[in-house]
Amino acid sequence: MIGVIITILLVAILCAKFYKNAYIRPGENFPPGPPSLPVYGAYWIVLLKQINNLGGSMRKIAREYRTKIVGLYLGPYATIVIDDSKLIKEGLFHEDFDGRLDIIVARLRSYWKKLGIFFTDGYFWHVQRRFSLRYMRDYGFGRREESLEAVVANETKEMIDMAKNGPKYPVEHEMVKGDLIYMQHFFAVPFINGMIHIFARTTLPRSEYKVLFDLAREVLLFQRGTNDFGGAITLTPWLKDLMPGYSGYRDMRRGNQALLDFFDKVIKQALATHDETFDRHFLDVYIRKWKEEEHTVKRTTFSEDQLQLVCTDYMFPAATGVQAVLSLLVERLLLHPEVQDKIHEEIDRVVGRDRLPTLDDRRNMPYTEACIREIMRYEPLVPLGVPHRAMKATKFAGYDIPEHCVVSFNYLSLHHDKEIWGDPENFRPERFIENGQLQVSKDKSLPFGAGKRLCAGETYARQSMFQVFSGFMQAFTVSTADGKPLKKPMRKIQGIITTLPEFWVRVTPRY
Repeated sequence: MIGVIITILLVAILCAKFYKNAYIRPGENFPPGPPSLPVYGAYWIVLLKQINNLGGSMRKIAREYRTKIVGLYLGPYATIVIDDSKLIKEGLFHEDFDGRLDIIVARLRSYWKKLGIFFTDGYFWHVQRRFSLRYMRDYGFGRREESLEAVVANETKEMIDMAKNGPKYPVEHEMVKGDLIYMQHFFAVPFINGMIHIFARTTLPRSEYKVLFDLAREVLLFQRGTNDFGGAITLTPWLKDLMPGYSGYRDMRRGNQALLDFFDKVIKQALATHDETFDRHFLDVYIRKWKEEEHTVKRTTFSEDQLQLVCTDYMFPAATGVQAVLSLLVERLLLHPEVQDKIHEEIDRVVGRDRLPTLDDRRNMPYTEACIREIMRYEPLVPLGVPHRAMKATKFAGYDIPEHCVVSFNYLSLHHDKEIWGDPENFRPERFIENGQLQVSKDKSLPFGAGKRLCAGETYARQSMFQVFSGFMQAFTVSTADGKPLKKPMRKIQGIITTLPEFWVRVTPRY
């Protein structure tokens, strides 16, 4: 009898403690949100609402609590998710929200140090971002540059030739089989070689495409490493030792290491041939600055490891993000063949078939450009963005936001706001066109973010996507591999970015 009473008391104490912890808040004036459950806090509830669509899940929670800002605990992290279009834009420009989280995903990719640009903040981030953007711009990153445009055009020609005339090298048989091409990675080479050109003023020839295709595969492993339940590794890092495979740690480590190893070779080659009197490329500029500060600055932010991470950070979106966008767009063409017909009509009318489309044609091809903008609105690549961190306690939208609070922005809510778009559930490129002209002012989407944390590769991504996609569509008509109409969208894979499962597409030459 005494044992039963003791058991009941222990259960009651545990229930009371659980209830108390479930509703603990970092302050009285913290935004409303779901309770915290053991270990992962409200992350359980977020997954339960919609496991493979975290942006959609947060929209449901915001509506349930009738709030524009959801406050919750994700594991040990006090977190706010901004779910209102106006407040998203305001928060992106809030200077107190420019921090980044010191989490395992950031550490494992940078030798367990705080390196790179993507996951750093403060003085270190400011110096490295400003320097890299200032000098990468000289080699075509962030502006239009003739040699870079020529590289992307040449790689697009090779891509078209591979699909039209068949593989020339063994690795290409993995991308092309008869009149079928393999998505995601078919589009990889123009974007990756474009970035290599910016860094080192060189590219890998078609005979070495295996290196680039392998790189694209490996980097995608990292991007998908936090797929579904895999996000738990951020909240419970010890899973990397207990469940390295299931937690996504093994794939993230492998994918990131592939990029580090690649740039280790590129940088060592640049170092071996470096001439302090002449800058051949961005790597030379960085090496010269690093060598200067090595002897003159007590705590320099420049180093060989940091240069590796700078290159890695800028390459990640090029190796996976932009080709993921084009894969999503190809899926839309399969769902809406009439969109493909309009693209073909515009290309034939403006460019013809005797030359590739160029960036000069972009202003005269509003529909093609609008399709690229619309897919980035319709399918946000990173629905909740890369999490920010409150660098100090602050006020926002009437709430108290504690120091180190995680700040996320629900871009899905912004991109599917009926007050802005009218019919956001429809894929309709025409929404950006008026009187036959592209109206950039009508594009209220923020696929690259905004504020100081704006994606530095926006210009490169927009320009190169236009070149590659318009060249591809000039050459081919796309259809499903089995010839049957695609009736519904494929299931998305939600990792760090949103991707489609690998699939084959039939391409029919147009000339």
